[in-house]
Amino acid sequence: MNNYKLIIQYDGTSYAGWQIQDNSITIQQKISDAVEVILKEKINLTGSGRTDTGVHAFGQCANFQTEKKIDIYRFRHSLNSVLPADISVPEMVQVNETFHARFDARKRSYLYFITKQKSPFYNKYSFLCRDKLEISRLNKLSRVFLGEKDFTSFSRKKCEANNKNCIIYDIHWKETRGFIIFYIEADRFLHGMVRTIIGTLLRTVKLNRNESYISDILSSLDRQSAGEAVPAKGLYLYKVKY
Repeated sequence: MNNYKLIIQYDGTSYAGWQIQDNSITIQQKISDAVEVILKEKINLTGSGRTDTGVHAFGQCANFQTEKKIDIYRFRHSLNSVLPADISVPEMVQVNETFHARFDARKRSYLYFITKQKSPFYNKYSFLCRDKLEISRLNKLSRVFLGEKDFTSFSRKKCEANNKNCIIYDIHWKETRGFIIFYIEADRFLHGMVRTIIGTLLRTVKLNRNESYISDILSSLDRQSAGEAVPAKGLYLYKVKY
């Protein structure tokens, strides 16, 4: 069996997230349909993880298997021709038959973009926030999340995961060219976790609270204690590491 890995970029504005759902248009469905049109056979496209409605990706990863030996250069060209303009596959490689895009992933990272001034060009891809944000303060507060923690307070109440412990390897903010950019890298993420972390950090700054405020939210294991999640449109799945 031949196994192929895809690196996928998408604008999530018009989609109900990554995962195939009844009566909704999703990224996984669009790519699966395109691959099946070219191969003329059914495939099982496995993603590294879900992204929510409206979330974008620079580096989503997925794989599928087929008995056919694919000419990668021609196939990728055909795939990008069939896919809509808001989805692309910049990379495709053949991998070991045992490779699994989800279970073999060691780390995943996300970016979140905040703009300080209104712009029609950035409206669909970033969150407008006019609050005064000090990068040094945000970085200091964010360090509370480093390491292995129970993120029950930062996941949706209907989160399917029984184990809500995640390991945060890196988390930081920077400001560049009119954007404030948030970066987070972890072994895994719960449903809604990244956007809730960001919303809670922004609320902590607005209320002029310190690190103990965030520690108390983590300890409470109560979603209602955390801040409101920021809009999905500023969030990007950046990289998946294997």
